[in-house]
Amino acid sequence: MENKIKNREEIVKDIKKDYFLLLPSGEEIALDLKDKQDVLNKLEKYGYSELIDYVKAEELPGEEKKEAPSIKEMKRMELADNESSSDSGNHRLYPNGQLMFNLIKDWQERIAKYDLGAMEIGSPLFYNKADPQILAQCGSFHERHYSVKVPDDPNKEFILRFAADFGLFKMVQQSKFSYKQLPLRFFEYSENFRYEKSGELSGLKRDRFFHMADIHCFCKDESQAIIEYKEIFKKYENLNKGMNIKYANVLRIVDEFYIKYKADILELVCYANRPLFIERMDKMKHYWALKHEWQSIDSVGGNQQLSTVQFDVKEGKVYNIAYADEKGIKQNCVIIHSSVGAIERCMYAILEEALKKERPVLPLWLSPVQLRIVPVNNNLHLDYCKQLEFENIRFDIDDREEKLGKKLIRARQEWIPYVMVVGDNEIQNGIFKINDRENNQVLELNKNELEKFIREQIKSYPYRPIALPKLLSKRPSFYGAI
Repeated sequence: MENKIKNREEIVKDIKKDYFLLLPSGEEIALDLKDKQDVLNKLEKYGYSELIDYVKAEELPGEEKKEAPSIKEMKRMELADNESSSDSGNHRLYPNGQLMFNLIKDWQERIAKYDLGAMEIGSPLFYNKADPQILAQCGSFHERHYSVKVPDDPNKEFILRFAADFGLFKMVQQSKFSYKQLPLRFFEYSENFRYEKSGELSGLKRDRFFHMADIHCFCKDESQAIIEYKEIFKKYENLNKGMNIKYANVLRIVDEFYIKYKADILELVCYANRPLFIERMDKMKHYWALKHEWQSIDSVGGNQQLSTVQFDVKEGKVYNIAYADEKGIKQNCVIIHSSVGAIERCMYAILEEALKKERPVLPLWLSPVQLRIVPVNNNLHLDYCKQLEFENIRFDIDDREEKLGKKLIRARQEWIPYVMVVGDNEIQNGIFKINDRENNQVLELNKNELEKFIREQIKSYPYRPIALPKLLSKRPSFYGAI
């Protein structure tokens, strides 16, 4: 009789776990998740607000799940929406949403290719289910697969990939390299498919089709792998801090690896300078032996994983990914998997972070429009506004035949970070009054000062031009709510 493949729930059921906090001091604080109040008391004493919110949302039972407001806001602001002609959990992106998507993608690629020096590759979207290595890697994930049948062979089945591993591992398996080339780093911007359950789908937070920047490092042994692991952890820690998103650090680890690498883990806790929530297991449930997660917290207390880095001690053997050691003997690689984060989830987390504020505003480098120019009177001031140019700043002009008050309301509804009103005085003096949304104040700057002020905030973040026509009168309405 053929052995039944266990699903994830069946595998997890056999694993014994314990939970604790690891503080930067090295102290371990045991957590009994069955005693909710004791856990919350300890978190209040040793943790911080994001860690408390994460544990409430993910680890403690009985917390009510609320719908995140970004699900409605992404539609109202004409960023994204469900695609009714596709499967559930598949989204369309409107021009401004695609712009945000591309900017985050640019940033992730910069980290992968330039900061980490990974070699970029490309690979197919679907793979033969009959391939024993593909099947072994899928393992307990089989219930989340999308399957594809070919027209001329109903017995042949393909699996749509749920991560970038399949094609890369096949590529590296067929490559020749020695210990002298290791570690090898590869990067792929991958389109992924996971058949998440209907009740799990939630806006951009959890999709069935999503995009991810995946980085894999192939190492000669665990000693080299832990060095890679720590370097990538530090890059991702800096990345998540740079997005101005509140998040908790979480580690899931097999007991023997915690004992072996406790000093290295403590080094990372000290680097992040915040307590680490640890789930320790008596045996492995996946291909990885330890995995760090960056868990962001949304505006209604829910959580979502962004970046992750994983220490894989299995798949080098599954795929027979091997190198020649000093004696010319083939040895299997240890692999460090990591994802900078699904772009859709990053968009979700950024929207949710904005919605925590009294006056929601996106990070300036991600705002589809960074500066809006509003003429007081179109007949008198519009021509002057049309002549203004701001280099490497996304700006537009509200040339609609509307009263000034209505134009300013529209700018507030669109979360425009800076709004410049142009009338007689501004044209004569060259000094503009700029409404600063985030700080709720009015700035008085000339054109050069304004350009410098905005560009200093954007710093070295990626830049792309505006996604819609510069004149608001030329724009279509995609959703019709604004």
